[in-house]
Amino acid sequence: MTASPLASVPSVVVLTTGGTIASRVGTDGVSTPGKVAVDLDAIAARLGVRITVVDVLRVDSAAMSHTDLDTVSTAVERALRPDVTGVVVLHGTDTLEETAMLVDLVHDDPRPVVFTGAQRTADHPDGDGPHNAELAVAVAADPERRGQGVLVAFGPRVLRARGVRKAHTTDLDAYTGVPATPTGSRITLRRNPIAGIRVDIVALHPGVDGAMIDAARHHGAAGIVLEAMGAGNANADVVAAVRRAVDAGIVVALSTRVPSGGVVTTYGGGGGGADLVAAGAVSAGEASPAQSRILLCALIAESAQDVAARFAAAVATTSDRAPDPASAPSRTSVRIQA
Repeated sequence: MTASPLASVPSVVVLTTGGTIASRVGTDGVSTPGKVAVDLDAIAARLGVRITVVDVLRVDSAAMSHTDLDTVSTAVERALRPDVTGVVVLHGTDTLEETAMLVDLVHDDPRPVVFTGAQRTADHPDGDGPHNAELAVAVAADPERRGQGVLVAFGPRVLRARGVRKAHTTDLDAYTGVPATPTGSRITLRRNPIAGIRVDIVALHPGVDGAMIDAARHHGAAGIVLEAMGAGNANADVVAAVRRAVDAGIVVALSTRVPSGGVVTTYGGGGGGADLVAAGAVSAGEASPAQSRILLCALIAESAQDVAARFAAAVATTSDRAPDPASAPSRTSVRIQA
C-alpha cells in the first residue's frame, strides 16, 4: 500500500487568540482585535507545510483572564493530535510571556509549541506579523526543535518560554530571554485550571509600607509576588508584612524589578533580601515577577501542599540565562524567505 504524500508533509496547527497581530485601526484611531489577517496559505506554500487554523479567542491580551489562559492551554493540548508536527499560538504581546509560561509548565510533549505575535497592527503598511508568523510556523515544523519545550519566535529570535520577557513596548525586536536549545531538567506539572486562583504582584519602592501586602492577604490571595528593589530588597515594614502573610499560610515569592541578574539574598539591615527570606519569603531566582506569578498559580492549582519548596525547585531549573541578550537567534532548519 502506498503512503499518502501528505504523510511526509509537516502539519502545523495555528491557534489564533487576537492581539495586535489580528487588530486593525478604526476610524477613531483605536485598534481592535478581530480575525487574523496573516496569509497563512502563502506561508504554508512557501515552507512546504500543511497549516490548520483554529480560532480560539479574539481578545486584547491585556484583558485576558485566568480562564482565557486556561482556554489557550487546553486548546494547545487538543491541537497536538498524533498527525501534528507542532503548534503555533498567535497571541498579543502584552501578556504573551504569561500564557507561554503556563503552557510550558504543563507541556510534556516533545513537539514544539511556538508563541508569536506582532508589534504592528495587521493593516500597518510595514507590519511585522507576517514575518513573525512565518518564523513561528517554520520553527514548529522543524524536527530539530523537538524536546525544547514551549518557544517564543519573534523578530530575529527564537527563545525559551521560561525566562522570556517583553523588553520594549514598540520595537520589533521586543523580547529578551534564553535562546532555544534542547532542555535538560525541565519541571512540568499536571494540567489544572488556574481560574479562581489569586496571586498578586506587589511593587516595592522607597518609602513603601506593608499595606498592599496586607490588602492582598485580606482579599484572599493564595500567593504574593514581591517586585522588590535591586537584588531583592525592601525595608522593615515590608519584612513584617511578609511575616504576617506567611503566618497566614500565603506563599510569598521574592522577585525583582531589575530585568537582569536575579535575586541575591545577601543584604540584611532589617529589610534586605536575607531578612525577607528569614521572614518566610522564597527567592524567585531569575524568574520575572510576571512568570513567578504564573508559576505560583500553577503550583497552587496542582496542590496546596509544600508550594514554597516546589516553587524553589522549579525556579532552580530555569536559572541559566543567555550571556548576551543581543546574541544571534538560534538556527532552524526550515528556511525563511525574505
